[in-house]
Formats: sequence, C-alpha cells, structure tokens
Amino acid sequence: MQTIARFSTRYSLTAMMLTALMLGTSAVQAAETSRPLEFETHAAFFSSETKQKDALDPQVFVKAASAESGVGPQGIRHAPGLKNALTSDDINLPLYTAEAKPLGMSLGEWLAANGHAVLSPQPDGKERITVVLSGLKPGGHYSLFENHFEQHPIGFTPLDGTGIDNNFIADSNGRGTVTVISPSILTHDNAVLLVYHSDGQTHGKSRGAIGLNAHHQLIARPK
Repeated sequence: MQTIARFSTRYSLTAMMLTALMLGTSAVQAAETSRPLEFETHAAFFSSETKQKDALDPQVFVKAASAESGVGPQGIRHAPGLKNALTSDDINLPLYTAEAKPLGMSLGEWLAANGHAVLSPQPDGKERITVVLSGLKPGGHYSLFENHFEQHPIGFTPLDGTGIDNNFIADSNGRGTVTVISPSILTHDNAVLLVYHSDGQTHGKSRGAIGLNAHHQLIARPK
C-alpha cells in the first residue's frame, strides 16, 4: 500500500510539473505571437500616404477668414471661413467640424493623442486586440474601426465586427483601454483606426458622417 501511495504521489507531482511546463510554454508562445503596434496621428498617416506637400488633417478644420467654401483632399466639403488644419498651424488654434461646429479642443490637443495596441491571434482564427490610449478628450466618445486597404475604395468595419464592443468614452484624464475580439487576424491590408465622434454618439456599424460628426484621429497598421 505504501508503494502504491508513493507511486501515486510521484505520478501526481509529475503530472503537475508537466501541466505547469505546458502552461509556461503556452504563455511564452502567446507572448511570442502577440504583435505590438504603435499608433500615429491620422493626419501624419494620411499626409504620408497621399504625399501631401504640407502635412494636414483632412477631417478637422481651423478658421481662415478669407477661405471660401470648398472640398478638401478627402472629398469633404467645408463651410466658408474654414480650411483643413495643417500640422504646422498654431497648436493653440481651436478646431471645428466641416460645418464650423466647435470640437472643443485645440489643434495641439488633437495631435497629442497617442497609444498602442497589442494583437494576439486566437486558436479559432480570431484576434484579441487590446488598445491603450491617452491624450484623448476627457469624456469624449470614441470607437475603434478596421481599415480594409485591399478594398477599393477603402472599406471600414467595426473592429469587433458588430459595432457593439468597439465603443468607449475616455475617462476624466483622457485615457481609454479597450479589448475587443476581431473576427479575423489583421494583416498589412488592415489597420486599427480610432474615430472621434464630435456629436457625442456612436453609430453602430457606421463611422458616422466623416468630417461632420466623425473624425479619424489615430491609426496603427501592422507591418
């Protein structure tokens, strides 16, 4: 009986060690396959991709007394007295929508947003994406979308695929942390996009009216 007991104890200890080893290996593998991504301003990304002479934000505007009504580089028509904000403009200038509605923040505050994402592939072919952001508008309404660069024109879908779990409100310090499950693994054909909703509402599977109540602020594209 003592021999059986000792064998049982050794077997249990061996099983526990193997289980611990397997769990440790899984944790290491998960860390190795997770991909960190740094966000950049949409203004910088857009200006680089479209080779703008002067870096600008196509979806937010500043006042320019002599400016006439016109259509910007993303096809957004703006009211007279406005122009697309250049990243070189005075950072203290207040921002407006294309309809001259105040965004309640300065250009410097808008461009100061930053953050990172961690993409972790799942066994079922989906991907867990954790996004950590700061420098947002305190109490501002935001949502996370996925760019589809392989589509023409470029397509956009909620990062969670449903438009339910991709929305959040920044805290009183302008921070936000969100984890969603993407229905597929992101590649270089995709990007994680942060959309600010200046109307204080989210729009389900739609980003909203770009330049009017929805404004791309940050973007992170896998290599």
